[in-house]
Amino acid sequence: MLIHRKALLKDSSNIKKLMNISISSLLGGMLEPNQLEAARESMGLDTQLIKDESYFLIFKNTKLVGSGGYSNRKTLFGGNHTPNRSNDLLIPGKDSAKIRAMYTHPNHTRQGIGTYILTLVEGESKKLGFRKFELMATVSGILLYERKGYEVTEKIEYISKKGNKVPMYKMKKDLDD
Repeated sequence: MLIHRKALLKDSSNIKKLMNISISSLLGGMLEPNQLEAARESMGLDTQLIKDESYFLIFKNTKLVGSGGYSNRKTLFGGNHTPNRSNDLLIPGKDSAKIRAMYTHPNHTRQGIGTYILTLVEGESKKLGFRKFELMATVSGILLYERKGYEVTEKIEYISKKGNKVPMYKMKKDLDD
């Protein structure tokens, strides 16, 4: 049985551990080392989500097995360290809520955690008046999002400060379609 709660700033260390093991294990087997370096730069903890009370921790019994959130701010992806962030607010009913920073512990994949997070954050976003959703998918998450009604609108290559590149997929879902 899965349960959730809102993340707190004091959870940051455990969230970072989950993110690191998820990136290393789930993406690590799908990417070359230089791509993985770029992926790490493009991902990570965004404490603004915690401060906005829109980031959730998912537990199976008492074990942290997943995390994810949504945002009503313009930043689409990345952690505190990722360049090109914007804290400008989105307009519900006009803009797309941003589905952000979804991670699953590698020992708990294919157990409904990603679906649980999507259902939770889409539901919370709807309460704020959002009817559209947008996210940036990695190669390890794209299939889940497609199964849940998201469509790729753009494939990009994130270029790290070191010049390494990793493919990413901008995806959208519109409840009015």
